[in-house]
Amino acid sequence: MQVYVLLVLCVLFWSANFVLGRFVAGAIEPWELAFFRWLGVFVVTLPFLLLHVKKIWRALREHFGILVVLSALGIAAFNTLLYIGLQKTTATNALLINSSIPIIIVLLSFVILKTRISKLQVSGILLSTLGVIFLVLKGDVQSILTLSFNSGDFWVIASSLCWASYSVLVKFRPSSLSNFEFFITTVSLGLVMLLPFYLAQGYTWEREVMILTHYTWVIAYVVLFTSILCYYLWHYGIAHIGAGKTGQFTHLMPLFGSFLAYLFLGERLEWYHLGGILLIFGGIYLCLFVKKKC
Repeated sequence: MQVYVLLVLCVLFWSANFVLGRFVAGAIEPWELAFFRWLGVFVVTLPFLLLHVKKIWRALREHFGILVVLSALGIAAFNTLLYIGLQKTTATNALLINSSIPIIIVLLSFVILKTRISKLQVSGILLSTLGVIFLVLKGDVQSILTLSFNSGDFWVIASSLCWASYSVLVKFRPSSLSNFEFFITTVSLGLVMLLPFYLAQGYTWEREVMILTHYTWVIAYVVLFTSILCYYLWHYGIAHIGAGKTGQFTHLMPLFGSFLAYLFLGERLEWYHLGGILLIFGGIYLCLFVKKKC
């Protein structure tokens, strides 16, 4: 039961990332937010990196390929692509696309890891996906006909594919590294990958100082909670219940996002939120708590 509680907290903290992303959309550009986020994580974890540098260097020499792939998918690409997409698409479209992550994880687990897909797992995923759709459509199923897609949606799709792929391929991470050692290794590699793209934007020194001064609390949150804590909890979940079941918790993001928007952005809670809650939790219950293995 402990792992489920920790994953709920993980998704809650991640959901706040969407609220903060909307809050600073006009002030901080995607490349800036992504770079400052991982630079902050690197600075915080640098002392630990130095303590384990010999062990990490050995793992890099022996497993360079998979570490580069995981760093690119989970650190450099995932949130950067999401931040770019949210500049051009609606939150509704982004949440709908994001709800496909558990399905992608299950399918990739079946193809790559040969993980069995049970009827209960399929039923649970479909039910909670229906809950997400019901939630973001505000209970009006006919409004799905009015949804339009633009280039931002494809950035969000790419982001979802990156995170789903990362969640499955992390199974092949070097076993010689602890969770924390693996994390600081991928952060270091991912930051190196982001650096040339960040520098190519040509931001001025005055602008960056202004952003760091005025939005210190935003950077601090995405560094400490969205990055360090959430990544640790996500890997903890994968290690204990597998990528497929862990991915199912992604469906809680629109739910938590609605409540956080109510608390901090003044958005109203409506009847369809309750309907979405029931469907989402029903799907998670089918997949995680029914005695027959999923």
